[in-house]
Amino acid sequence: MGLVEFARILRERRSSRRLSQLELALRAGTTQRHLSFIESGRSVPGREMVIRLGESLELPLRERNEFLLAAGFAPAYPQTPLDHEALAPVMDALEHILAAHVPYPAIIVDRHGELVAANAAQHILFDGCAAELLVSPANAYRIALHPDGMAPRIANFPDWARHVLEGIRADLRRNPDDRLASLADELSRYVPAARLRPGHLGFAVPLELRSPAGDLRLITTITSFATAVDVTVSELKLEAFLPADAATAAALHAATPRREGH
Repeated sequence: MGLVEFARILRERRSSRRLSQLELALRAGTTQRHLSFIESGRSVPGREMVIRLGESLELPLRERNEFLLAAGFAPAYPQTPLDHEALAPVMDALEHILAAHVPYPAIIVDRHGELVAANAAQHILFDGCAAELLVSPANAYRIALHPDGMAPRIANFPDWARHVLEGIRADLRRNPDDRLASLADELSRYVPAARLRPGHLGFAVPLELRSPAGDLRLITTITSFATAVDVTVSELKLEAFLPADAATAAALHAATPRREGH
């Protein structure tokens, strides 16, 4: 791409993270003067410096590879298909974690929200959703907010939908992505305008879901691989839906009994 393009990308990424040149220079183990020269295109960074800058900016591994390419270097981080034998241990570990969450629903999604795997309690979430929304590659964000998906069963849909959408937009602010941005635009059409009430504390709310097992109140946790060195693995997220009260816990246990050995 050329040195000028790399300098532009570096400036944009630093600015989007609200870092001064001095702050980034200190993180990357260099001087503000050297960083200024790199950003102006007057200095050519070495491969190690490009890697340090990408790490200091906390760029996802995919973007760090693009960072290296822009500076004229080969990518440093592999991107392995999920069905490759090299990732078999990772997928086995994920399946184990999914199974351990039963009777609570848990899913694994990629960076665009596409479903990679789900556990035996997934029916709690997807019951009544249109079949076409569940056809692979199914998108968990679309299933959650689409009128033919979970939306009709979500008692607090305006707040929950805004919570999901704000999470996607936060990802986009940190790491711009055209495909995710397009999905966010689509999903925003399903989300009613926010009506902020007095005492509003944000859009992080429990999911209030109507189900054959009863009315459920679910909180979510999101897990990712903090030490992944493969692009594919680093972008996976495991989202577990946990009971927010005793009644929900009892209903989930009744709806999806644990199998022996789990």
